[in-house]
Amino acid sequence: MIKGFKTMIYPNKEQSKKIIKFCNAARFCYNWGIALEEENYKEGNKFISAYDLTKRFTQFKKQEGNEWLKEISGRALKIAIMNAGSSYENFFKGRAKHPKFKSKKNSKMSCATHEGTTVIEQKQIRCEKLGWIKSHKHNIPIGENIKYYNPKLSYDGVDFWFSVSVEIQDNNIDNNKPITEPIGIDLGIKTLATCSNNIICKKPNIKKTKKKLKRLQKKASRHYQKMLDESKRTKTKFNKLYKSKNLIKLEKQIKKQHIKIKNMLTTNIHMFTKSLINLNPQAIVIEDLNVSGMMKNRHLSKAVQEAKFYEIRRQLEYKCNWYGINLIVADRWYASSKICSCCGNKKQKLSLSERTYVCENCGCVIDRDLNASINLKNLAV
Repeated sequence: MIKGFKTMIYPNKEQSKKIIKFCNAARFCYNWGIALEEENYKEGNKFISAYDLTKRFTQFKKQEGNEWLKEISGRALKIAIMNAGSSYENFFKGRAKHPKFKSKKNSKMSCATHEGTTVIEQKQIRCEKLGWIKSHKHNIPIGENIKYYNPKLSYDGVDFWFSVSVEIQDNNIDNNKPITEPIGIDLGIKTLATCSNNIICKKPNIKKTKKKLKRLQKKASRHYQKMLDESKRTKTKFNKLYKSKNLIKLEKQIKKQHIKIKNMLTTNIHMFTKSLINLNPQAIVIEDLNVSGMMKNRHLSKAVQEAKFYEIRRQLEYKCNWYGINLIVADRWYASSKICSCCGNKKQKLSLSERTYVCENCGCVIDRDLNASINLKNLAV
């Protein structure tokens, strides 16, 4: 079994500059590979393989004006070129959409590092062309016989991160642990998840963080307005104006708040999914929600985005796979909310405002979400 691990690192000023440089170089190489594939595709040819792209890139490095590429980690450049080749190959074979160029503003800053030269210790990590970097206390397995795969360095605009995959023999499955009954999970916006065993997952309180974020965004908008007025007065392009130190600080603080909100939501889901896995159920049944369709509703889109329905499913998928638990995804058109969990009678109409389910056939009165979760649980029985 291969598990992924991620830890925060604390590079010095020189190392920080190098990591950002490596990430930008990896993005440049990926875009260079995509540009070659685009030209080849327009000529009516098939995709260029990742192996041929790396060969062409070796020749490109030797050309005048490309000497700066020799200062970059060779592994970071090679992986970026191979990713460009494999993305086009996946497109041709119908496994993925048409690949796009990575922009400097919106793309995630990350680059690969050489796994052969990577050495991991408890509070420091050694990477190619960077040397020893201080790290946060982590749970990455350490030892001579442990093999590391795909080590990566990344920067989210605030902090630097190191991630790696490790092959683990022991999957921590306790065979003596008793198997409990299946669990059905009904997902919602107000209450994030309602389980058939009465476990409820509520959304974390992010009101204070959102309030602080709004205040910072208002401050930043005033700075942008000043810049806009200056660009009109001096007749210069907005993007060519220099940002003040205060604005740069504000932008970093805004990024921090966005990351904080994201981490709070993800941690809450991790705690919920872990509590379900610890019960060792026979099976877990979840809904197959049309999230893209829900996002089109302008009144609900923000709440749906914060709910992170896909993240709940993703975490349950890999955790159930680790611990040998059967995960069942119910049919998208299964009316779990309209069916009575006691007698099986189905209502023809049920509005979203009705939070209590009252059965017309047997007289059962039950919470709407709990009723839906019990119906989902019954699919596994």
